[in-house]
Amino acid sequence: MAKYSDTIDLYSDDGKVLKSNVSLEKVSPLVNPATLKLIDLTKRSVAVNLGGIEANLKSGKLGKNGVIMGRELDLPIMQNKDAIIAKIKEMVDVMGGETVVNEYKGGQLLLVEVPEARIKAASTYDAAITAVAAATTYAIVDQFDIDMFNASTVKATTFGGYPHTMDMEGALVTSILSNPQNNEGLGYALRNIGVNHYVMMTGRNAMQGAALAATLETAGEFEMGGAIGPFERHLLLQYAYQGLNANNLVYDLVKANGQTGTVGTVLQSLVERAIEDKVIVPGKKGGYFQFYDTKDPMMWNAYAAAGTMAATMVNCGAGRFAQAVSSTLLYFNDLLEHETGLPSTDFGRVMGTAVGFSFFSHSIYGGGGPGIFNGNHVVTRHANGCAIPCVVAACALDAGTQMFTPEGTSAVMGQTYGQIPEFNKPIQHIAKSV
Repeated sequence: MAKYSDTIDLYSDDGKVLKSNVSLEKVSPLVNPATLKLIDLTKRSVAVNLGGIEANLKSGKLGKNGVIMGRELDLPIMQNKDAIIAKIKEMVDVMGGETVVNEYKGGQLLLVEVPEARIKAASTYDAAITAVAAATTYAIVDQFDIDMFNASTVKATTFGGYPHTMDMEGALVTSILSNPQNNEGLGYALRNIGVNHYVMMTGRNAMQGAALAATLETAGEFEMGGAIGPFERHLLLQYAYQGLNANNLVYDLVKANGQTGTVGTVLQSLVERAIEDKVIVPGKKGGYFQFYDTKDPMMWNAYAAAGTMAATMVNCGAGRFAQAVSSTLLYFNDLLEHETGLPSTDFGRVMGTAVGFSFFSHSIYGGGGPGIFNGNHVVTRHANGCAIPCVVAACALDAGTQMFTPEGTSAVMGQTYGQIPEFNKPIQHIAKSV
């Protein structure tokens, strides 16, 4: 028996129906097989930049920025990559044969999937990256018979600045998950993934990137207890309509406004669609102003979230600039409240997020572009899973206006995680597995 009476049609990023009449709970992160696989691989997959390790050892570049003269090691790592990979697999294995190592760029980049047993036997997900970093260190030390005075140099390329920095600063063994100490609170791990990472993993496809971000952001909301009782349906509707293009709503709004539209015309289209679908109905009149009512505020929120996504794509897509995303998040929702008298996306929290985001991403403070933020950041974490997907869409459409470009910060993520189908095309895989 279905948990909810709601059913949705799932559409692709090019507006074609993928699955019809899908029960809402079938897209839940707790239920959907593709999402469960995605979350599992997020925790178990670790990228190893073997080519980078060889280059850094040769030049003595250790940690994030430092070069230590006299500590250079000229090791033919790439010539011996097969032996090194075999050693890594053997050491990371638990029962034997469970470790998967995918090679990219001729073996310069590896994506190592550690055995499930390592995660099951651990309290946190860092069991994956510590095992792979340690195995990579020892494999190189063992392969080239490195003495005890130089082994620490090898370790510095794999673990980075750890343990004298809290995280693995400058490490060439990396995960899309940050270390647990950087999480803002309970359940934030899956929301602590950088926007530019999503952009590169989905090949700059705005809708796929938004879907991937929405999937992991929503899974994070479930993890932090935000999807209990009536809030489960609230989050699932928001996720389905904004992130998975349910009923083709995002696609239709963008298509109708993409050529000559503005944030304001997307708003008009959304309100017209909501009236047509009977999500909202005209209520009382206050002078010249027409208030609207809804019997389903959670469905209205889903429509508002989809409209926010569409407005972001239309505005940031037209200018090919990511920087407008914060003002779009703010003013689309401000206009929406003035137009309808109903709450805006996430009941005002997207607007609140956008005010601080404008300041910290590119205003007086100017600390960085939108691409380096994440759902764990003190500025952008307040909206419950529905702001960061819009930022991802904006950065996917950006034509190089950021100081920190996706190619500059996250190329390795695209070259490794981006080769996994569930990461690269989440919309299709989530729909297929319902």
